[in-house]
Amino acid sequence: MGSILHLRSIQNVLGLLLGASLWTAVAAQTASLVVHADKGQHQISRHIYGHFAEHLGRCIYEGIWVGEDSPIPNVRGIRTDVVEALKRMKIPVLRWPGGCFADEYHWKDGIGPREQRPAMINTHWGGVVENNHFGTHEFLDLCEQLGTEPYICGNVGSGSVQEMMEWVEYMTSDADSPMANLRRRNGREQPWKVRYFGVGNESWGCGGNMTPEYYADQYRRYNTFVKDYSGNRIYRIACGPNGGDYRWTEVLMDKVGHRMNGLSLHHYTIPTGDWGRKGSATEFGEDQYHGALRRALQMDELIRRHGEIMDRRDPQKRIGLIVDEWGIWTDVEPGTNPGFLYQQNSLRDALIAALTLNIFNQHCDRVKMANIAQTINVLQAVILTDRERMILTPTYHVFEMYAVHQDATMLPVEVQGEDYVFGQQRLPRLHASASRDAAGVIHVSLCNLHPSEAVDLDLSLPGASVKSAVPRVLTADTIQSHNTFDQPDVVRPRTLATINVNAGKCRVTLPAKSVTVLALQ
Repeated sequence: MGSILHLRSIQNVLGLLLGASLWTAVAAQTASLVVHADKGQHQISRHIYGHFAEHLGRCIYEGIWVGEDSPIPNVRGIRTDVVEALKRMKIPVLRWPGGCFADEYHWKDGIGPREQRPAMINTHWGGVVENNHFGTHEFLDLCEQLGTEPYICGNVGSGSVQEMMEWVEYMTSDADSPMANLRRRNGREQPWKVRYFGVGNESWGCGGNMTPEYYADQYRRYNTFVKDYSGNRIYRIACGPNGGDYRWTEVLMDKVGHRMNGLSLHHYTIPTGDWGRKGSATEFGEDQYHGALRRALQMDELIRRHGEIMDRRDPQKRIGLIVDEWGIWTDVEPGTNPGFLYQQNSLRDALIAALTLNIFNQHCDRVKMANIAQTINVLQAVILTDRERMILTPTYHVFEMYAVHQDATMLPVEVQGEDYVFGQQRLPRLHASASRDAAGVIHVSLCNLHPSEAVDLDLSLPGASVKSAVPRVLTADTIQSHNTFDQPDVVRPRTLATINVNAGKCRVTLPAKSVTVLALQ
């Protein structure tokens, strides 16, 4: 009787905090989750929670860089509010300068006095003039302000071996050498630590339209001249497949697997499945909601099948799978430049981010880094800006909530419950991952993907001795709910009342269309 009253009190708190409109007259479904606290083996790399900032639209200029003379508060031209927000999210690694832009970017155009830097045309993204005011020094300054690791993508498509070799020397060498001395003349005495370096981007497409055999030979050549200077050891990332191109992975693993540390993978969620008409970011029905979730869940199959190919050549899992572009891609917001890829960010996007991060957590033995596309004002951004104004998106809140998994030990989970069915299509109603951090706290992240039905979840934790669970919940009135500059807190997380855990078991109600993170201790 006491447990029933406690459950009702939790439901009452949820109702008060989240609003009656979130609840439905339909009785909550039941499900069960087992967290095997006694079976953790693999660490969830914090780099799985990485981000990606390309010279595209308003990501760099206005989103990150406003210039030192801007009335918007900044440190050496970099927006203070953006830096503070990203630090709260515990951003671990940032990929730059692209993307497709990387293979037309010539790094020497972005160093030295800004007024002397040559401009270029950004042929991939809107045909705008790139003035190169944000270059190597500015990017690495940003990383130092954030306390994050840089991941730099080199130019294979239109660049030379010498250009790539000299860039690495410029950034990381402390020798009395031409490139190190050029860096010193440009104001940076000590070299930077740059661990992650990508040898080309999407070489199967915008990076050169290469075959896997040709790219493997190019990788072998370029990578030879990516040197380790002054104690800086490069983690070398080869361009991997586009989605389900399993042959690309086979060829790369066969020909240059022993020469790489990581292999990239790109996969975008297109709500309609049609690249020509992707669908709106905020005006969609349950068909596109269900469709987007199904297509996001394809990430699990991609990782498993590419991982099986990698396992045959690399059973020790020495090579990391680097999912350095992922996220939902919708039509741009009406009235904006179609080449800028500016889209809003709804509760649907938060759920896609959460279940994708759950998948990465579950495959942390192979997935060693991931970078959502993109950080600010582009695609599934965590931050949107409008001149001096800034808002946090629902996806931002998922990353902030899930930061508890960074460098924690993954705990296997088993979920049992009904599917979420729409028409002839079905997908799991619940999705989960779990970990134990260095302090012994167990965190369980849960997605209830059903748009209108809550779930009563029975949770058990064999192998754990915990007494309480503190839930944080992210949800809103509708799957289309999103934050705007006039209403920035429509979708935000709330911490609810503590739940008692008895004999390693408890029951928690998960609202419809919600992301919940439980802290158990």
